[in-house]
Amino acid sequence: MNQPGESLRDRKKRRTRAALERATVRLAAERGYDHVTVEEIAAEADVSVRTFFNYFASKDEALIGADPEAGPRMAERILAFPGTVTPFEAYRSSVLAEITDELNNARDLWLLRKEVLMQRPDLLVRAFTNSAESEQLLADAVAQRAGLPESHAYPRLLVAAGSAAFRCAVTRWARDDSVSLGELVDEALDLFGTGLAHTPGRHEGGS
Repeated sequence: MNQPGESLRDRKKRRTRAALERATVRLAAERGYDHVTVEEIAAEADVSVRTFFNYFASKDEALIGADPEAGPRMAERILAFPGTVTPFEAYRSSVLAEITDELNNARDLWLLRKEVLMQRPDLLVRAFTNSAESEQLLADAVAQRAGLPESHAYPRLLVAAGSAAFRCAVTRWARDDSVSLGELVDEALDLFGTGLAHTPGRHEGGS
């Protein structure tokens, strides 16, 4: 499944990035993270070292796997939906659009990455920091779409709850590969969606 509006060039970039992430995680799991070089990662992914650095500033970034374009891309989607679409549905659709075939089929890679990161608390902290930055971008987009101040509780709660639903889906996915990640995320978002599907008034729940 390609992302809506994605060009051939964008698809190739996304696949190259994914190949570099896979190479980094697999080599780190096999040899130990400190014993893997950027040159070996590039060779494993069948690209040049220069290409590696076009996508990542270091092997740390490749292991964490946070796409710096994901937050802005999702925020842009949230704001692009017609006015008839609720902020919750815009957020939900934006999240689901990020779950491509590559991600749906990357269960083993997610498990390996978790295993390697658990051995490197410093990188785990960086991964959480990247996640928090993306959540802030999405909360700002939800607030703008809802016509609420950025400090309002609704956009922050919606995005935080959405992130929790995503993590819950990933945990279930790690234990059972008979269902795709996309289906599990869709179900998790539906479960909490009823309570957050309607935007509160400007003066409800926050300043």
